[in-house]
Amino acid sequence: MKLTVLIDNNTYIDEYYIGEPALSYYIEDENERLLFDTGYSDAFIRNAQAMNIDLSAISTLILSHGHNDHTGGIKYLMNQYPDCNCKIVAHPDVFKKRIYNELHIGSPLAEKDVKKMMNLHLTKQPVKVSKNITFLGEIPMMNDFERRHAIGVIEEGERSEDYVMDDSAIVYQGKDGLFIITGCSHSGICNIIEYAKEVCNEQKIVGVIGGFHLFKLSERLTRTIDYFQKNGIEELYPCHCVSFKAKAEIHKSIPVHEVGVGLKIEIE
Repeated sequence: MKLTVLIDNNTYIDEYYIGEPALSYYIEDENERLLFDTGYSDAFIRNAQAMNIDLSAISTLILSHGHNDHTGGIKYLMNQYPDCNCKIVAHPDVFKKRIYNELHIGSPLAEKDVKKMMNLHLTKQPVKVSKNITFLGEIPMMNDFERRHAIGVIEEGERSEDYVMDDSAIVYQGKDGLFIITGCSHSGICNIIEYAKEVCNEQKIVGVIGGFHLFKLSERLTRTIDYFQKNGIEELYPCHCVSFKAKAEIHKSIPVHEVGVGLKIEIE
């Protein structure tokens, strides 16, 4: 598997790509070309072009969840590549209308609009998206320290608290174990890893990249670090929604990699 960071909050010095507080990865698994999230804007497309990556060749777009820092670029992808016949794999809640402090924070496009251009596979169940990569679907609670918290509301006629039940991830199953790829981990990064182990019937975790949704020095962070250590996870790439404080605290126990637009990771 080859993974290239198209969008992240950070960029590298002397590498002239565009960053934004969002996330998008381009992934190759043998002959399959995948896109994981689309950031806020068309920046992921401009970065891909600068890297000579042809996004018209992607077979599948996977959405980690419905917030606009992960789905905002869909309309630009559809406009730029109107003949792209890729499918979208995501949780059924991904296109629901989301409000936070009276601001719209969900996908800029409704499900009915996306259906006109792309094939949708919306599922709560795990599903293969390539030979070695699985979309995990709805993540169950697997531990007692990563309880979900509401972020704004979902508006469907009436408003209800939004616990971001659509938050998911993908997992690559390689020869040495599992590599976890997350968007924001609203479901809890340890819940995600534990569920990936169950789905893939594999205990060894090679590494993790993505947002862990960790910001404060807290019991949750302490127990997350303890979980990483107990599972022997050595390759950590925290980015997007992980604060400097949280990264620094993790780094005391497990060295973390710097992540920025243009980072390339290869896993066998």
